[in-house]
Amino acid sequence: MIRVNVFINSLSAERFLDITKRLPRLQISTNLNVVEVEKKRENMLEVPFIFTVSYVPNVARIDVKGKAHVVGDVKELEKIHEAYVQKKPPPPIIIQSIMNVVFVESILISKTINMPPPIPIPQISAAKDKTKKPSDGWYRA
Repeated sequence: MIRVNVFINSLSAERFLDITKRLPRLQISTNLNVVEVEKKRENMLEVPFIFTVSYVPNVARIDVKGKAHVVGDVKELEKIHEAYVQKKPPPPIIIQSIMNVVFVESILISKTINMPPPIPIPQISAAKDKTKKPSDGWYRA
């Protein structure tokens, strides 16, 4: 079993559009770039990464840089490092651990620069027929 600890080294965010101007319709894209998988000790790998949030049109940008320390069984870590050498992607547990941390940080920093967060916001559609009775036995007013 492996354990992943994620550390943030650098956060940067910049809004290029004046705060008084209305935001245009935006497309938000995210990109996680794993820079390398490096052996630090016999039982630890270090995985530096860069996470970028881009807004299109180019009205803002968020960058999160850091490192993940992967600790665990020596044989398992050896497999992960060997897979990296063979240009294979890191295991999902490493990517998911990094994404969990960087998404939270980027959501917080997007609020600071008054930009929409890099997650889809649920859309609520208007009910078309309010005369239907619920079928699950519960009464709804």
